[in-house]
Amino acid sequence: MQLYNSMTGKVEPFAPADGKTVRMYVCGVTPYDTTHMGHAMTYLTFDVINRFCQYLGWRVKYVQNVTDIDDDILRKAREVGEPWDRLGDRYIRQFQEDLNGLNVLFPSVYPRATEEIPVIIEMVQTLLDQGLAYVRDGNVYFRVASDPDYGQLCRCSREEMIELSAERGADPTDPRKEDPLDFILWQAAQPGEPTWDSPWGPGRPGWHIECSAMSVKYLGPQLDIHGGGYDLIYPHHESEIAQSEGVTGHRPFARFWVHVGMVEYQGAKMSKSLGNLVLVRDVLRRQSGDAIRLYLLSHHYRTPFEYEDDGPARFEPLVEQLRRAVDHPGGSGQPLDLSPLVERFVRAIGDDLDTPGAIQVLREMAETTIQAGEAGRDLTAARESIREAGSILGLMVTR
Repeated sequence: MQLYNSMTGKVEPFAPADGKTVRMYVCGVTPYDTTHMGHAMTYLTFDVINRFCQYLGWRVKYVQNVTDIDDDILRKAREVGEPWDRLGDRYIRQFQEDLNGLNVLFPSVYPRATEEIPVIIEMVQTLLDQGLAYVRDGNVYFRVASDPDYGQLCRCSREEMIELSAERGADPTDPRKEDPLDFILWQAAQPGEPTWDSPWGPGRPGWHIECSAMSVKYLGPQLDIHGGGYDLIYPHHESEIAQSEGVTGHRPFARFWVHVGMVEYQGAKMSKSLGNLVLVRDVLRRQSGDAIRLYLLSHHYRTPFEYEDDGPARFEPLVEQLRRAVDHPGGSGQPLDLSPLVERFVRAIGDDLDTPGAIQVLREMAETTIQAGEAGRDLTAARESIREAGSILGLMVTR
């Protein structure tokens, strides 16, 4: 299996460090709105990685978090007049239902940030004890100057990082910071916000430290794969590296960084903040989960693309073709052997997740099987080959 590693900028051979279990952490949603197609593309990508790793004979311990306390959740709760935790619960349920509709395997561990506060506090204290963080007015900040490698993942200049951090929720002008790039580990209590007790006073955790705490707790000091959307590279993943390696002393924090390109709609990145959303639940009312899955995976995961409203519908004929292939009774003639096509399919998936190429091979498998069935050939092995390939892509029609 070959995967592109964002840290090195190269496609590299991948295998779990211990040869047995893939330790994979993927940043989950902030539950203040329902699932859009950008979310779906990200979690389908890691679902295929999960399935293919298991096909190769490895176990996968897959941790996906929920950022259930965040500025955006609190803002949305105020807007709609709903308690923040009840709002989060509602959207977590909706997210899970949407991914169920796309046949996404549930993670091994699905932790919520609010349930991991003791671990987060312990990690922040460790950073303070090591001089990698400091306290100002009840806020705790990570001292970026303590990490000479800060910026290695994003490859941005200092000026670019300052600009990006301001765009993505940080405040480089905060006068309590020693450096504009220093980031919040613990935020002091604000009026009307939920708080937890800590050695530095009541408050709530920063965004980056939540993921570090949960990944290290459930997967240990080194991950095989850490993933998420491309927009998380800076500041989120860059900051995770600095604080996680600071706490554990283990380098690298993640052996492979895997990032999914952005899905665009109406000329801009599909995002909750812009409101240009195509929601999974709405499309599932019109199209099958398999057609949505095939449409999204017909794009390579690292390449941004423009979502087209008729995209999923264009794949319904392939879904029907696959159904005909796996249901075709065939005959008693010469058995159909799809091994050469199966080998091409597996090579495509193993080549940095070339799902567009794999889908084309799957189409050929279905066409060949239907033609052979009409000719009276034995399809027993061929049907099983299609089912196996379909399961790697997570399709329901081939089960």
